[in-house]
Amino acid sequence: MTQRKFPRRAFLAALPALALSTRTGLAQQPTPQPAPARRNISSFSKQDWRDHFDELGVATIVADTTSRALHFWGGDGADYRVYPTSVPMSEDLTKRGYTKIVRKRVGPDWTPTSSMVERNPDLKYMPPGPDNPLGTHAMYLDWPAYLIHGTHDTRKIGRRSSDGCIGLYNPSIEELFAISPVGTQVRII
Repeated sequence: MTQRKFPRRAFLAALPALALSTRTGLAQQPTPQPAPARRNISSFSKQDWRDHFDELGVATIVADTTSRALHFWGGDGADYRVYPTSVPMSEDLTKRGYTKIVRKRVGPDWTPTSSMVERNPDLKYMPPGPDNPLGTHAMYLDWPAYLIHGTHDTRKIGRRSSDGCIGLYNPSIEELFAISPVGTQVRII
């Protein structure tokens, strides 16, 4: 078996090209990305309904705008659930206090309020469907124009992104819709 020798002159001549290709190769390596943002679920703090209501009633909801979480308790107190939410994008759009669910609707349509149209004149009525900002289900509160509803835009959950409402992923609002009867007491904190 014969061995081929690589001539020394060829090696020395190729060395600068080798160094350049190595340097170019390093420059093309992807730059390290920062660690992904921590999801808001880590900031959920457990709530106790007794801190907010004298009794559970038919069911109870506490929407915490600080941790961006909605807490639900069934009327017997045995069912406790927590859902990630979107919350109003500014303090002046955030209404806090006690209210209740007065109406529920599957496949809601959406009409922007006058203040929404003032901020964005392009907003128009939207029938139920994939572009509707209320998602698949909506629960109307006894405060005019305030709702707990779904969203098709999943990027909004965990953020300050709404015009005043509390938004949930569509599967979450569907679940909450099924277990929250009209008359469910709600507190937004």
